[in-house]
Amino acid sequence: MESSTGLRERKKAATRQAVHEATLRLTVEHGFDHVTVEAVADAAGISRRTFSNYFTNKEDALLYGEEQHIRALVQAVRDRPAEEPAWAALRAAVGQFTERMAPPEREWAVRTRLALRHPSLLARQLADHAALERDLADAVAARTGPAAGTVRPVVLAAGFLSSLRIAMRTWIEEDEARGPGAVIEEILDEMGRGFD
Repeated sequence: MESSTGLRERKKAATRQAVHEATLRLTVEHGFDHVTVEAVADAAGISRRTFSNYFTNKEDALLYGEEQHIRALVQAVRDRPAEEPAWAALRAAVGQFTERMAPPEREWAVRTRLALRHPSLLARQLADHAALERDLADAVAARTGPAAGTVRPVVLAAGFLSSLRIAMRTWIEEDEARGPGAVIEEILDEMGRGFD
């Protein structure tokens, strides 16, 4: 029973990934506004109904890869040593994440550029980031304990994610001249200095 459940979950994950990749490919080829859910379903070799079982709309399908990276980042923070301070854990987790993604993943650039040009994508991406901020704040709160209060984990998570957004935008604006990890480190160094 357990192996059939595992196989079923792997098949679902593979279908989600195939739909995401088809959406991204069609968007790059034809432009986001010219891609329909039906075209994505055809390109992924599934029915329109099957598409709806996995994603609500093409925005969800396009941003699926980013969502997976976000979940992995939150888990990496949770997996850091318990005695590590929160900001150090956040930085180390993103460092591990960017190492695994080297060389720079082209999808980052494509998704960021698309979101900057399409309000519906940007809105969906911001909603994803708000959910990530809550999850990240929970991970930081578990690390810092109740003595830190309820505001500090939220501020750390929000500051950290704002730094990542600034870094990704800077990376795009620099036309990807440096690796994203170098840009992220620079922005996190600046954020770590404080504002006094």
